[in-house]
Amino acid sequence: MKNDLPVDFTVDKAAKTVFITREFAADLSLVWDAYTKPEILDQWWAPKPWTSKTKVMNFEVGGRRFYAMVSPEGQERWSIQRYTSIRPKTNFKLFNAFADPDENPELPGSDWDLTFSEQNGKTKVSITIYNESLERMEKMIEMGFKEGFTMTLNSLDELLATLSQK
Repeated sequence: MKNDLPVDFTVDKAAKTVFITREFAADLSLVWDAYTKPEILDQWWAPKPWTSKTKVMNFEVGGRRFYAMVSPEGQERWSIQRYTSIRPKTNFKLFNAFADPDENPELPGSDWDLTFSEQNGKTKVSITIYNESLERMEKMIEMGFKEGFTMTLNSLDELLATLSQK
């Protein structure tokens, strides 16, 4: 079952913020788990053909996820996420920064606010990404963030369709 629901992707340079909204034809609990459990997250959190590899994930306020996106050639691009707020199955917030393999963040970073809601058998995920600097946001966009994140969300959609059948 292919879900062709579009990704709403808006960049507000003046506010240094990216807004992303995507609906999934899956129940809220499953979508929440896909974002908060490393064994599921690593199956989709990278644009193909890259993969995701979580080294540490402690999903609680004050906890962190330290992970790499890994290229087909084995190149690793590390990031760290620190969870700042969690309201189960509704919302979580995190601070995200690129990092070196020893977890030293490359600042400035960005604040992510992810909100989850379910209606008529579909789950909507709304993501707001506030960047500490316009330069960081512009670099992120130039690196192909919109295309890469859209691919990543499509991978999640495919995975959710498979998991929903189990």
